[in-house]
Amino acid sequence: MDVRTHARGVVFTLRGELDFDSVVQLHEATAEELGRAGKSPVVADCAGLAFCDSSGIGGLLRLYQRLSAQDRALRLAAVPASVARLFALTGLDQLFSVHPDVDHALGAGTDGPGADGVADGREAPLDEGRSA
Repeated sequence: MDVRTHARGVVFTLRGELDFDSVVQLHEATAEELGRAGKSPVVADCAGLAFCDSSGIGGLLRLYQRLSAQDRALRLAAVPASVARLFALTGLDQLFSVHPDVDHALGAGTDGPGADGVADGREAPLDEGRSA
């Protein structure tokens, strides 16, 4: 999992399977971000996600709840069709803010275009990158 701090939020890039064995990586990678002050959104880039089971869903729900308690947003970007179907079947597509790509997720938000104070949809360069 890669973690990148961006001018408009933090992007976690998920790859492979989000399941019982890998969800601990999600928790470890997000623990540092949850400890930071601020209101920037967190985007889970799901473009490389091949599979998500109930443990993965639980991990995303816990992250959503913890971010909500900090008045921060969790946004999902580029969710593959198989995972999107799982979210639709469980009703999580109504809970999670789902966007077609990372740029839209960073710029749009659940409150509509410009909700993050972004005047346009251009993506700013990444500030820093680290791997978890």
